[in-house]
Amino acid sequence: MSLSAILSEAFYFFRNHLLQLAALALPILLVQVGIQLWLGAEFAAMDPKAPQIGTPHVLAALLLFLVFSLLIASLTLFMELRTEGYQPSILSVLKDSLPFLPWLMVAGIFSGMAIAAPVVILSTLGPLGVIGLGISLYLFARLSYVNFMVVVERLSPLQAIKASFVFSQHVTGRTLLVLLLYFPLVLLGSVISASVEHAPVILRLVVESITGFISLYVNVALFRLYRVSRQPA
Repeated sequence: MSLSAILSEAFYFFRNHLLQLAALALPILLVQVGIQLWLGAEFAAMDPKAPQIGTPHVLAALLLFLVFSLLIASLTLFMELRTEGYQPSILSVLKDSLPFLPWLMVAGIFSGMAIAAPVVILSTLGPLGVIGLGISLYLFARLSYVNFMVVVERLSPLQAIKASFVFSQHVTGRTLLVLLLYFPLVLLGSVISASVEHAPVILRLVVESITGFISLYVNVALFRLYRVSRQPA
């Protein structure tokens, strides 16, 4: 299937399930963005030369990671069930997503470290940082399916990382093209966030949650690419 067909199917899925996706994802995004706004305000108020990072900040960061993992788990499970023809309730999706959180968090830590390592290490060598960035982007594409391997195929974190790397070798180019959709969405989100920077917190919370919701289209497109490309074991 061509990439344009995959993106079209992802768009139709997103449009046809808009209300269900909003009911599932927006409450989680409101919590996620709320934590991000609080952490941002806290760090902005710190002395950059001597930041005082305390237990509340660490706990908030851990909670943020947990909430993000819940968002990914529930979204992936919802897409899988709807693709299989089921009509799950929002509460059942959230409930059934919980067992995946520990594995998703562990897989996220390992894959995140693998993706960040090249750019972090090579950035210390000056111009080689550009090469490191390229390697990191390549690894990001190769490991973009880890979450699907955990939730859909019930693999352990290390198995999911290996399976994603093997699976993506034939769809790396198309995966990169799908991931490139993040750039205009992030740019749009940045412009919108800047326009409401001095607005009341509640308005910023709602606006940034909505822009985050729109960016979930990329996840839907990646899932569709995964589904049409995955060969039965």
